[in-house]
Order: sequence, then C-alpha cells, then structure tokens
Amino acid sequence: MKKIILLFVLLISVFNSFSQTSNFSFKQDSDRNLWQKFTYDLGSIAGGMGYAYSRPLYWKGNQFKNAAFVAAGTSAMYLIDDKIDNWANNWRGDVPRWLTDYGNEYGGPNTNFRLTGAVYLVGLFTKNPKLRRTGVLLISSASASGLLQQVSKRIIGRARPKANVGKGTFDSLHFDRVYNYDSFPSGHVMLGFTNAYVLAKHFDSPWIKAGLYTVGSIPGFARIVDRFHWLSDVVFSTALSIFIVEAIDKYLDTKYDKKYNDKRKTKKVAWDIQFTPQSFGVVMNF
Repeated sequence: MKKIILLFVLLISVFNSFSQTSNFSFKQDSDRNLWQKFTYDLGSIAGGMGYAYSRPLYWKGNQFKNAAFVAAGTSAMYLIDDKIDNWANNWRGDVPRWLTDYGNEYGGPNTNFRLTGAVYLVGLFTKNPKLRRTGVLLISSASASGLLQQVSKRIIGRARPKANVGKGTFDSLHFDRVYNYDSFPSGHVMLGFTNAYVLAKHFDSPWIKAGLYTVGSIPGFARIVDRFHWLSDVVFSTALSIFIVEAIDKYLDTKYDKKYNDKRKTKKVAWDIQFTPQSFGVVMNF
C-alpha cells in the first residue's frame, strides 16, 4: 500500500514537472514537436486523474442524485449476492473456459496498459490528434481507476466469494494486500469496462455501442463465474468506471481541440464562424 501511494505521488510529481517546465499550452497542437506533444500529454494524464478525484467536492443536486442511485443499486445487489453466487453454481461448469480466460486476461492490468499504450503511441507517431486524445483518455481513466481500486479494496477488505465466509465478511484497513479479502471494488471490471466505454464514444450506432459494452462486461462475468467477485462488486465498479471516464473526458475537452465523433462541436464551429464575412455563405448553405 505504501509503495502504491509513493509511486502515485512520484508519477504525479513527474507529470506535473513535465507540464510546468514544458508548458506549450499557448501553442497550437500542430506547432508542437513530438517531444512537446508527449510531455503535454503526460501533464494531461495527471491533470485528468486529479480532476476525476476532485469531482465529488463540486457535486450538486443531480450529481448527488446519481450517486444515491448507484448506492441504492449496489445495496440492492448486496442483498442478493449470496443467492446469485449459489445460483451460478448450477451453470459455472458449462461456461466455456476460453470465455472466462479472456475476461480474466482482458481485464488484467498488464493487458490493459499494453492496449491503451499502443493506442496512444499509434496516435502520437501517426500524428492523428483524435487517436492520440483517445489514448490519453484511455491511459488516464485506467490509471485513475487502477489506483483508486487498489487503495479502496485494502481499506474495505471485503471477502471474495471463493473465501466461503459469506458476502458480509470484512477484514478492513490493511496497508498490505490480504488475498481473498480484496473483493470490493473490482479492478478487472473497472479496467475492462473503461476501455469499452471510451471506445464506444467513437460511434453513434447503438448496436456498435452495445457490442462494445458487451465485450467490456466479459471481465465482470468471468470474475463472478470464477468466484473472485460478488455481483454488487461488479455493478458498483461498472458505474464508477463510467463516472471516471466522463469526468476525465470533460477535462480533456479543455486541453485538446480534436474530439472523436463530436457532432455538437462541429456544429458549434459552423455557427461560430458566421461572425466572419467569409462564413456567411457557409451558414446559408447549411
């Protein structure tokens, strides 16, 4: 636990140092060289994580209402956790092993950061600003989710189903990880669904979105099948993933000009240029 906190503080210090000593925010993105873009992105990753963590301090009516819904939904799932675990015993053996192996591997941190890092680097080296921004959102969301769940599961110390001591058994407030007492929340669920939720933002089609959400839900399903997590762990972790992605995405809107599939922004630009003499004809044609 101490190592995790120290590592986080070190990373934030390094990222902030990059963003302060290499502050190129006054430049257009096209005017930055590769190193300047990279250091700018590091600062954006750190800033996005900090922004997500600080959002509860600025919540208002609707945000508190949404938090209450998540708490109520998690509590409702908690009431049936044991029943769901017992019910799953009837069909656990029928689930294809390749499916659960995929869920456990896809939601793991090693696979996750290889994927998110690859997306970012492709966007950086191909000079694709939308893909680069997507990579920044993926990395910052995964990092914020990963750190939060590592810290919180040690504080909460909930027993996993496989410990066979019931859904309401806790061994809380440990600095070092206590295996089988680190069920809530689920890191695999948060990392897996975070990726799917970010990628789904690129598409308007509800069918494509549904497909991506389904793939992103496989880690949660696999963790229930293998008795690593309760249903309430999965439900809460999925909701928390959405909150983190949305918060960081909003922050990145202030840092980057290009955004994937943003029709609203395109329309806004069209209306903005009507104030210049050259734009009048464009607006009329629109």
